[in-house]
Amino acid sequence: MNEKEKRMHRCCFTGHRPENLNFPKNLVKYRLKKEIKQAVIDGYNVFITGMSRGVDMWAAKIVIKIRKKNKNIKLICASPYPNFETRWQHKWQYEYNKIIAQADIVRYICPSYSNFCFQMRNEWMVNHSGRVIAAFNGKKGGTKNTVEYALKNNKEIRNILNI
Repeated sequence: MNEKEKRMHRCCFTGHRPENLNFPKNLVKYRLKKEIKQAVIDGYNVFITGMSRGVDMWAAKIVIKIRKKNKNIKLICASPYPNFETRWQHKWQYEYNKIIAQADIVRYICPSYSNFCFQMRNEWMVNHSGRVIAAFNGKKGGTKNTVEYALKNNKEIRNILNI
């Protein structure tokens, strides 16, 4: 299978941090789960998460749960750089490390922090995917940049906040 064919089976996530979503957390998780299950039905079996707090990590946990029943499902953690999580609250650090430990592949996109590491991570995820599952509320930031990059690159975008 060549890279283009592999992309047709890969799906990545983008979304705002919990404090910027303006949607109830449980509704976002419910819609994520529904959209991930639909992606599996549509033939996607590899999911890429950027490992940020909120949507990325919630999606990863859903994928891990689905993978327990379907061994064909794979999780790639595309972290922007090593030790990305060290300034977070302990509970988020714990969840981050728990997800990393359960990933099929962990990829650090940059060797260390830089002004561009998050955008580079987001572009890497889009470049390696056929579909983007977004929790995008229209506000400026990394999620908007990722959605715009995906549109520019003709990727299918499923925005769970527009359902």
